[in-house]
Amino acid sequence: QVQLVESGGGLVQPGGSLRLSCAASGSIVRLNSMAWYRRAPGKQRELVAVIGSGGTLNYADAVKGRFTISRDNAKNTVYLQMNSLKPEDTAVYYCYTDQYYTGRGYWGQGTQVTVSS
Repeated sequence: QVQLVESGGGLVQPGGSLRLSCAASGSIVRLNSMAWYRRAPGKQRELVAVIGSGGTLNYADAVKGRFTISRDNAKNTVYLQMNSLKPEDTAVYYCYTDQYYTGRGYWGQGTQVTVSS
């Protein structure tokens, strides 16, 4: 089993910044991709950004140029730097990863991000 613990969410004004962190622990052999998803009120969960084991990056169009995903493999941690936040970024943000050799996926419990003046 792999446990994911997110941190860094909160309330921020439009135009502000937040940095989310997600630390993986447990029975880790090697992690494959690490990603951030979000679910806004009344909407389905959507992919925000993903970073592959080799560093390949992909972003949702809505966050390109504003959000940056990164990872520290030594710490089994993934980060999401969010700049120029907008009210439409308000959502619960979830961390996701999967094991490289088994493909089994794991989700974090989610952290609330609220962008409001």
